[in-house]
Amino acid sequence: MRKAIYPGSFDPVTNGHLDVIQRATKLFDRVVVAVAANDSKQPLFSREERKQMVARAVRNFPTVEVDEFDGLLVDYVERQGAQTVIRGLRAVSDFEFEFQLALMNRKLNERIETIFMMPKDTYTFLSSRIVKEIARLGGDVSSFVPAHVRAALSGKYKLEPT
Repeated sequence: MRKAIYPGSFDPVTNGHLDVIQRATKLFDRVVVAVAANDSKQPLFSREERKQMVARAVRNFPTVEVDEFDGLLVDYVERQGAQTVIRGLRAVSDFEFEFQLALMNRKLNERIETIFMMPKDTYTFLSSRIVKEIARLGGDVSSFVPAHVRAALSGKYKLEPT
């Protein structure tokens, strides 16, 4: 079975993430969306909240499961019995950082490959950070995230209903 891990903080999950997940299901028998504990970021949502939002967003994808992890990604990938890490690239500016991560992961475990996937062009500008900023300032994020994520952002930022 071809199994891939799509790691990220998903704070929150966006339509761009979902686009990558949906397309990854065409390439792999199983896709695990792995919500990471990221000590270098101050997440808006707890890891459990992020995991639940992702799980709800992918509930109609039968070959996708949602999990969480901390520690080294390559160790998690090994434990899952996967061979591939999926990383999204929105722009050239993402590439240098993602390339360094992929090379380091290869150095740590040469059996694990990284595949870079670009979202549809309509999502190349989209990031969780930008979505949070728009929501914080009272903007409408309904075209960038699933409805339940917009509701969760509304709860955090006390937004008006759409």
